[in-house]
Amino acid sequence: MCALHRCDGTGDRRYVSFVARPPALDALDPLRAQPSRAGVLTDFDGTLASIVDDPATARPLDGVREELARLADRFAVVAVLSGRPVSFLQQFLPPTVVLSGLYGLEVVRDGVRADNPLGRPWRGVIEDVVDAVRADGPDGMRIESKGLSLTLHYRGEPDLAPRVLAIAEQQAVRSGLEVRAARMSVELHPPIEVDKGTALRDLAAGLEAACFMGDDLGDLAAFRALDGLAREGAHVVRIAVRSEETPPALLEAADLVVDGPEGARDVLAQL
Repeated sequence: MCALHRCDGTGDRRYVSFVARPPALDALDPLRAQPSRAGVLTDFDGTLASIVDDPATARPLDGVREELARLADRFAVVAVLSGRPVSFLQQFLPPTVVLSGLYGLEVVRDGVRADNPLGRPWRGVIEDVVDAVRADGPDGMRIESKGLSLTLHYRGEPDLAPRVLAIAEQQAVRSGLEVRAARMSVELHPPIEVDKGTALRDLAAGLEAACFMGDDLGDLAAFRALDGLAREGAHVVRIAVRSEETPPALLEAADLVVDGPEGARDVLAQL
C-alpha cells in the first residue's frame, strides 16, 4: 500500500490510500480512455529508481521495466526523460520505451539514436573539465562524467556543498559550461537550450493527453511544458514523487503527489 495525495483549488492535499483505485487517480482517466492519443513520460532517478550514494548503482524498482513495456504497447508515447546518458538507461529499460538522455541531448526512439548536433564540440570541453576537477577536487566529492555533461556529487558529504559549488562555478567560467543545481550535487552543461521541458515538448507534440512524473527541480521544466500543452487543449497531469529531498516548488506545482518510487510504480500499474 502506498500513499497518494491530490491538490484541490486551495493548494491543500488530501490523503488517499491505495486500498483500491483511489479517487485521486481520476485525473488519469483521459489517458486510459484513449491511450493511442496519450503519452506517459517520467523521470528516472528518484522516480523509477531509488536515490543511492553511488549513481552507477541505481536501478529501477522491481516491476518497473515490465510496467513500462506493457504501457508502451498501448500508449502513443512512453518515455523516460533523464539527466543520465541513454547508454546507461538502455541497460535497464525496455527497447520500446523512448529514452531522452542528458536532458534531451541524446534520444533513442525505435532503436534509433539521435544526438543533438550542437553537443558534439563540447565533448572535449567536458573531458578537460573532468580531468581538472579530478586533479583538484576534495576527497568525498564524486565525479560523474556523462560525455556531454558532468555532475559533481556531495551526497554523504553535505559539508562539501559550498566548495563543490565554488569548483563548478570556477570551471564554468573557465570552460563556458553552465552550472545547474541538482539533488545533493552540481551539474555542468553545455550552453545549449535543452532541458526536460524542451524534451517533453518534442516527444508529446500532437498528443491529446499526457502525464509526467518527477521528483527534482529539473522536473519543473517538464511541468511547465505540460502547462503549454494544456493551453493548446491537451489534458495534462503533473505528478510529483515525494521524498525528504523533494523541493517544495515541485510539490506545489503538482496535480498529484505520490510517495517515493513505489508510488510512481503504482501509478504505472494504474495506467
